[in-house]
Amino acid sequence: MNVLWIMADQLRFDYLSCYGAKHIDTPNLDWLAGQGVRFNRAYVQSPICGPSRMSAYTGRYPRSHGATWNGFPLPVGEITLGDHLRELGVSCSLVGKTHMTADKDGMSRLGIDPSSPIGARVAECGFDVVIRDDGTNHSDSTSRHAEDYDAYLRAYGMDGDNPWEEWANTGVAPDGSLRSGWYLENAPLPARVPKEHSETAWLTTRGIEFIERQGDDPWLCHLSYIKPHWPYLVPAPYNDMYAAADLPPVNRSDVEHVDEHPLMAAWRQTRMCRSFSRPEVRDVVGPVYMGLIKELDDQLGRLFAFLRDSGRMEDTMVVFCSDHGDNMGDHWLGEKDLFYDCSARMPLIVYDPRKSADTTRGSAPEDLVEMIDLVPTFIDFFGGAQKPHQIEGRSLAPLLAGESTDWRDYCVSEYDYATRDARRMVGVDQSQAKLTMIFDGRWKYTHVEHFRPMLFDLETDPNELTDLGGNPDYADQITRLSDLHFDWARKHHNRVTRSADQVEAMTDGKEPPGIFIAYKDADELAADGLSLTPKRQLRSAN
Repeated sequence: MNVLWIMADQLRFDYLSCYGAKHIDTPNLDWLAGQGVRFNRAYVQSPICGPSRMSAYTGRYPRSHGATWNGFPLPVGEITLGDHLRELGVSCSLVGKTHMTADKDGMSRLGIDPSSPIGARVAECGFDVVIRDDGTNHSDSTSRHAEDYDAYLRAYGMDGDNPWEEWANTGVAPDGSLRSGWYLENAPLPARVPKEHSETAWLTTRGIEFIERQGDDPWLCHLSYIKPHWPYLVPAPYNDMYAAADLPPVNRSDVEHVDEHPLMAAWRQTRMCRSFSRPEVRDVVGPVYMGLIKELDDQLGRLFAFLRDSGRMEDTMVVFCSDHGDNMGDHWLGEKDLFYDCSARMPLIVYDPRKSADTTRGSAPEDLVEMIDLVPTFIDFFGGAQKPHQIEGRSLAPLLAGESTDWRDYCVSEYDYATRDARRMVGVDQSQAKLTMIFDGRWKYTHVEHFRPMLFDLETDPNELTDLGGNPDYADQITRLSDLHFDWARKHHNRVTRSADQVEAMTDGKEPPGIFIAYKDADELAADGLSLTPKRQLRSAN
């Protein structure tokens, strides 16, 4: 049995037709949803690339693994999916993006050679790298991961100092002039790179080639796309496939500015938010965002056809998700960030080839699911034992099999906004710049250090337009959810070197062997079933 774990970057759940979108058609992902389970309420553990992915690859919350922002290294010693799977004899390979930053200082301190097999895996979040491509490969970047794609483009005559920048991130104007994909006004232009050579097409091909090379040994392949993440530029014909009239209505209201939370008032004044709050920006970028999604779905159709034709659908679990969404002007916001559903809620489709999953095919359960549930699900799928002392998620296996189970009552997401401009605008020290979301399926509560909380009732306000956090009429709900936050925060999360069974055995054994504390005499020792060795049998005072 094998796992193909597909991840898109910055893909909103509600821009897929299987999740109810009417403005775009994604038939290939719809097909996958019909073959498996489409989880309707799945949430990332941080609505930003790096920490979301580090949680996905460790099965742990950001508060536990510590990589709470893009570019924050995952500390050496964090146990990853690759570590767990290799214990089971399963390879764990990467084709695409991770947003991983290696803990070079930690590796140096421990004497780990980055070029060694162990060093390479530590530096790459536990994966054996087939292709590493993080996108946004600007020439000025200090951490480019585009060498393979650059070489590919050059092999097809698309040369330059930086082929990614000069072809994939360059548009062609009607007069033939070249325009930078960094400027949003150029988004509707066709990318200079032809569609058959785009990053999305290229990664699809590399994923297919990887699977073709596999023999009988079990494997997991993380096929991780970098789109529809910005730069918002896509090859023809996807660049003008949609128009502003095809976009869904923007989800925002002047009500959001009434008694506005101080942090949100500052956030909405940042450049990204001011930009995407302008209709002329959203109307230009939004259709191209849709085009990127359509291109991705078309390429997934090619991938799924290969899986069917090769018989791999019979022995491979296929999982599709994104690392977070895109605000796209909703709530007067740009980019990702924060806990509105457009950003923190992700699409999650799981196809399980086993007979035990036949009863749930095509279903859309409402259970609260977290990104960190995938690591234990994969371990379970490959026959491994669960490790709740190391992994904070829980296996989705019971839900995939339609079994009755005691599931979670709330889910959690975290956000470290220390590097965001809004933090300084409200005068918060970087050490206190943390948000925590508690969502119980109806009430979405956000704890904000130094300020009042935010609260939304998604039953009466599904668009999350009215913040009730400052309304005294909802004090009881705020107290209840605050208590849930406190309950979650004070649980063990770093006792990773001893399992529950080991702890129980240590409790049963009292003290370590040969240690006898607070016994008055030999009779008390014997009453506990213990005795000194003959050489240590010295009489007590009595």
